[in-house]
Amino acid sequence: MKYLAEFSDPVLARKLVDEIHATVTKPWAMMEVCGGQTHTIVRHGIDQLLPDGVEMIHGPGCPVCVTPLEIIDKALEIAAQPDVIFCSFGDMLRVPGSGRDLFRIKSEGGDVRVVYSPLDALRLASENPDKQVVFFGIGFETTAPPNAMTVYQAKKLGIPNFSLLVSHVRVPPAIEAIMQSPVCRVQGFLAAGHVCSVMGTAEYPELADKYGVPIVVTGFEPLDILAGILRTVSQLEKGEHVVENAYRRAVRDEGNPAAKAMLADVFETTDRSWRGIGMIPQSGWKLSERYREYDAEYRFQVRDIDTQESTVCRSGEVLQGLIKPHECAAFGTLCTPRNPLGATMVSSEGACAAYYLYRRLQSPAEVVTTGG
Repeated sequence: MKYLAEFSDPVLARKLVDEIHATVTKPWAMMEVCGGQTHTIVRHGIDQLLPDGVEMIHGPGCPVCVTPLEIIDKALEIAAQPDVIFCSFGDMLRVPGSGRDLFRIKSEGGDVRVVYSPLDALRLASENPDKQVVFFGIGFETTAPPNAMTVYQAKKLGIPNFSLLVSHVRVPPAIEAIMQSPVCRVQGFLAAGHVCSVMGTAEYPELADKYGVPIVVTGFEPLDILAGILRTVSQLEKGEHVVENAYRRAVRDEGNPAAKAMLADVFETTDRSWRGIGMIPQSGWKLSERYREYDAEYRFQVRDIDTQESTVCRSGEVLQGLIKPHECAAFGTLCTPRNPLGATMVSSEGACAAYYLYRRLQSPAEVVTTGG
């Protein structure tokens, strides 16, 4: 806790805020990629402490939020089947599908269980050979290695009744899709440190050069975010666009070679739909051919899913950084964490949830003075 507290020091935060103000001479718009960073920014009022005209655009970096509706509906169909134990992390249970969620499936008699690791699901499969055990594998590059390892172990140990419903997405193609949008306003990125701790930084220099945007890899504590913003605006003011690693206590430029090797063995890249955004080429992973027997979509042959998004939810525009959560008419009224219309209100990393929880209990000045 002491180590974390050091990265929330209000005196150091004020110094970084002052330095940002001294650096900035014109308006800039930058995007934090990760939803965890969004929650830090909103909780501590960081965006409201920046110079006038400097805007933080909240990106699509919440894996729960961008899991496509079709996959959610496939999960619901599989979970409702008899003799299936459907396992998931807890943050997926309230994510709305076309007409219900996993909590509803559980209340109707489905065997839906919250686990804390995909290996918990593999253990359940070993202990229940008469059941089909499915783990809902979602997330960015951070959660993909343990899910890959679990499938690898299932094959190695010969556990045939385990399968993975895969909805993994990759950050660099999403950044490219954002920059290619005709309505893009992003001039710089705060890249997600936990993603880069796995994959390294090799994919980012090409994006920085191609689109002329600085990309600063940073962490998730208030001082991490402020230091990342300072580095980004410093580059923008100088007309530079390079990749900087401001999170060296956790990120090596080469990433984690063992994790990357496991990913290369178990997964292969594929086109993937992002909820609220659409199809992004080569932005996801699927199980490779040698592990196809552990693919829940293949095993259960779920197809012809008729999806239907809420007609009043604007979470897709939130995910693209086109609007802030409170600009949606349903925010805080028709849509709340207890009765969410979209995944951005459910997830612990969703921008709508951050605005609902934290905006605003204290003035920005009080937040910095007290340390949040």
